[in-house]
Amino acid sequence: MCRAWRGRACGRATGRPGEPAWDEKRRCGTWTLPHGSAGLAGASASVAGEGGRRSRAWSPPGPRLKALRPSLRRSAGVGASCRFYAEEAAPESHTSAAQRLGAQPRATCPASRGCCEIRKTVLHAYAHEIHSAEMAPLSHPPTLARGTGGRTRAGLARWSLLREGRALLPGTCARQRRCFPGAGWLADPGGAVCAEPRSGRDLAELEGAGERGSGGPRGPAERASGAPAAAPGERAGDGAPSRAAAGASAMFAGLQDLGVANGEDLKETLTNCTEPLKAIEQFQTENGVLLPSLQSALPFLDLHGTPRLEFHQSVFDELRDKLLERVSAIASEGKAEERYKKLEDLLEKSFSLVKMPSLQPVVMCVMKHLPKVPEKKLKLVMADKELYRACAVEVKRQIWQDNQALFGDEVSPLLKQYILEKESALFSTELSVLHNFFSPSPKTRRQGEVVQRLTQMVGKNVKLYDMVLQFLRTLFLRTRNVHYCTLRAELLMSLHDLDVGEICTVDPCHKFTWCLDACIRERFVDSKRARELQGFLDGVKKGQEQVLGDLSMILCDPFAINTLALSTVRHLQELVGQETLPRDSPDLLLLLRLLALGQGAWDMIDSQVFKEPKMEVELITRFLPMLMSFLVDDYTFNVDQKLPAEEKAPVSYPNTLPESFTKFLQEQRMACEVGLYYVLHITKQRNKNALLRLLPGLVETFGDLAFGDIFLHLLTGSLALLADEFALEDFCSSLFDGFFLTASPRKENVQRHALRLLIHLHPRVAPSKLEALQKALEPTGQSGEAVKELYSQLGEKLEQLDHRKPSPAQAAETPTLELPLPSVPAPAPL
Repeated sequence: MCRAWRGRACGRATGRPGEPAWDEKRRCGTWTLPHGSAGLAGASASVAGEGGRRSRAWSPPGPRLKALRPSLRRSAGVGASCRFYAEEAAPESHTSAAQRLGAQPRATCPASRGCCEIRKTVLHAYAHEIHSAEMAPLSHPPTLARGTGGRTRAGLARWSLLREGRALLPGTCARQRRCFPGAGWLADPGGAVCAEPRSGRDLAELEGAGERGSGGPRGPAERASGAPAAAPGERAGDGAPSRAAAGASAMFAGLQDLGVANGEDLKETLTNCTEPLKAIEQFQTENGVLLPSLQSALPFLDLHGTPRLEFHQSVFDELRDKLLERVSAIASEGKAEERYKKLEDLLEKSFSLVKMPSLQPVVMCVMKHLPKVPEKKLKLVMADKELYRACAVEVKRQIWQDNQALFGDEVSPLLKQYILEKESALFSTELSVLHNFFSPSPKTRRQGEVVQRLTQMVGKNVKLYDMVLQFLRTLFLRTRNVHYCTLRAELLMSLHDLDVGEICTVDPCHKFTWCLDACIRERFVDSKRARELQGFLDGVKKGQEQVLGDLSMILCDPFAINTLALSTVRHLQELVGQETLPRDSPDLLLLLRLLALGQGAWDMIDSQVFKEPKMEVELITRFLPMLMSFLVDDYTFNVDQKLPAEEKAPVSYPNTLPESFTKFLQEQRMACEVGLYYVLHITKQRNKNALLRLLPGLVETFGDLAFGDIFLHLLTGSLALLADEFALEDFCSSLFDGFFLTASPRKENVQRHALRLLIHLHPRVAPSKLEALQKALEPTGQSGEAVKELYSQLGEKLEQLDHRKPSPAQAAETPTLELPLPSVPAPAPL
């Protein structure tokens, strides 16, 4: 309490400028209730009237204040400006209304918005008590009776100010008065009523006081204490809702459109009512569950300690589930036009509740079953991020088909994830021929997360399917990454598995991809399927040549290339046994035709010249017969090794390569692809001599295909079968020094594959060679994290290997234990 106010007498005060009380009010701000005030229940009552001062004996609190007393006690700890105590104070004579309130100027008002609401309710009650005891009811003007017990002109003036909502309340500001018109009265310190400020300056003073008390401009006392000013949205008592309150109001605003009361209605009811408890009871009756038998059951739940909130929440959840079931039933019953009309009407009525978390699933369910959501509502959903994330994929499809950029933002992370998964599979630390990159079946691969999510996003929408294909073509052209071709085929076959005829029937590559998928599953193209594939290629009509672009992209899939190349090598083996030339085999020529179309996919899409690439004649007449001669050398050497020692002839395996073979690998892509798969074939056969013969020719190949991730992944897996050969220094030198290390400094992926191979086979490598390889493969400062991690793993493996081996001194000192067997007597005959 300010000294100026505490030192004043209890007499009248006009509150004019220049008087101590007025100056103190200007300095300190608004009025508030002290922490230890005598409270409302025990205050003594006297009001100074215009004709003089009249005293009144103390009277007990009215029934309305008694009813509010528990609420007041519970709210005592909310804020310093809203602490009310229902203590009984000793009656004193000649106390003013302001003293009964215990009003005092304050410097800081940290009360929150909830505190102000409590204050408003309490002041309503207190105004009702005072006017019922000292004046006539508010509904009738006070009369001017004779004597000290009559009504005074001050009472009449006070009544008029209350009716007009013009008087100010201690601890409030003009902003609160506008928000709370029924309780704006001001009891002057001396008992007189202060009317409206006489000038604009007076009004400005009162407005400034209200802002200082509610977190606005601070007075000297606040600045001296260093108390921080409240944020604009957090000012207590100014009536301005915070962001959270504004969001909540917008969230439940849709209830008013449906004629259902919400929190704002309850707030307005409690603000303007005279009996809050009865108003709350009436609100509960009007908005509760309208079931007569429930009135007797609710008290029973109260006896068991079940909160009403828990009961109503369970009822609400049950009704919502029933409503969701009913919406799904409507979407599947009757004719299409009728059920869609019902759903549209239901959406129109319920869309205003879409931001309510509890009712949002119902609105989203209605939108989900509508094949065509109104454009206006789609735009509202798209504009709100929360609604966009919450809506079903069926609704998002309708948004995406007209917004390619938004659809691209959704698809892009999935495409990146897909590429990362493929690359991680190629660099797996597991080296095995049986479990490699091409081991999973096509159907297993289609069950991956990315393919399934893309399939769900596309659904039956042809427009979205075309967008995805366009994304894949663009990325394939930009990056030359063949894994996008894999995804193009997998997406089509995933839609095929789900019987999405709307897309499969319009994609001209569907049957071709279906047939090729069966070949990939068998890892071989037999003659029957080869004729089917040839029929699809020959069936491309004039004017539809663009289909070749999609067919070439499907054939560029690494799984398709792997199947075609393996089938080519297998056909060459069969031709050797049949003593037939490659040019005389139609099946082999078809395989080469498909392989050439897949290898030329990027060039075809980039140039937009949709023609099958011409087959090189020398590939068929010179290169393939040369490969067949290599196969004959392998067979001859293997047969000679199996002969008895006396029949063996001194035959050595040829260790040189024809120059024409090396030239083919460098200049022709088709020859290089077939040659690399021949190297993989002989490695799987554990033919060390053939491998050492061909390795020098792999240093320089067309487009560095020999140093591609797919070939190195398959090669390192096949080399695991030759683990015993790594103990020979000549073999390690030819493999590492003559092949891997030639590209390791300039190609990081080669370094990674070499480290993978050493991590797996380091126990078999000679220690001196292993030390040299570890030094040669050491990462540089520009190496990536993947190389550094693999190198650290290799270092840990070598440390473990050193700990396992005993030192030479320990091996010499360890004596051999030669314990004689104890003699066992022969059992006596029975």
